[in-house]
Amino acid sequence: MEKREWYLEYEIQINRPGLLGDISSLLGMLRINIVTINGIDENRRGLLILAKNDEQIVRLESILNTMDTIKIIKLREPKLRDRLAVRHGRYIQRDADDKKTFRFVRDELGLLVDFMAELFKQEGHKLIGIRGMPRVGKTESIVAASVCANKRWLFVSSTLLKQTIRNQLIEDEYNADNLFILDGIVSTRRANERHWQLVREIMRIPATKVVEHPDIFVQNTEYSLDDFDYIIELRNEPNEQITYEVVEKNNNLFSDSDFGGFDF
Repeated sequence: MEKREWYLEYEIQINRPGLLGDISSLLGMLRINIVTINGIDENRRGLLILAKNDEQIVRLESILNTMDTIKIIKLREPKLRDRLAVRHGRYIQRDADDKKTFRFVRDELGLLVDFMAELFKQEGHKLIGIRGMPRVGKTESIVAASVCANKRWLFVSSTLLKQTIRNQLIEDEYNADNLFILDGIVSTRRANERHWQLVREIMRIPATKVVEHPDIFVQNTEYSLDDFDYIIELRNEPNEQITYEVVEKNNNLFSDSDFGGFDF
């Protein structure tokens, strides 16, 4: 029987020398292999383990529950957040009320890129929105994640290097393996109907689409935030407020001469 992967996370109740060795020895006696182990937050450890059958996991859980030095937090088939937590030693912050919203700060760009790359590798339609203030690293993170996922990225609208507003694609660009990137501000404030016809075509392609500033994107379109599968928020610091006041106060912000100067 092929071995299955599990995720074990426990919280240390009594920190004493040799605790990790005891856990490792127990796993060895049960013939459960350790794939990866790392500290998760301050007093937690996460492990990816391999077991031949569910009985091994049931026995492991039963024994661990008798130990007063640790408390089991999770023992389950690993989710994407579990794998990334073990890989990076920290959990991705998730909105308590809106489960599809994930929060990052600038010093977690490595974790963000890894997270998006795993999403980009998944097949089929996926609509991802990313919020953040100017120059926080949104576009660069998307491109870096595309490289990690071995995806070709296409800017449908953007301000990364200069104003980009595309009205058509060439034949080989209509490919479900491509990643399509839109800037919600550019598309809603500067584009024409031909551009929106292209956006609608792209939305029908079973591929991943990433929209920067999804709140602006949905304001004047037939799309809503409910259409998004994931919303990512990127801040310079945890308490930073993401606001579009700078856009609302200056209608001339996006003059043709200014487009290259702002990473919105």
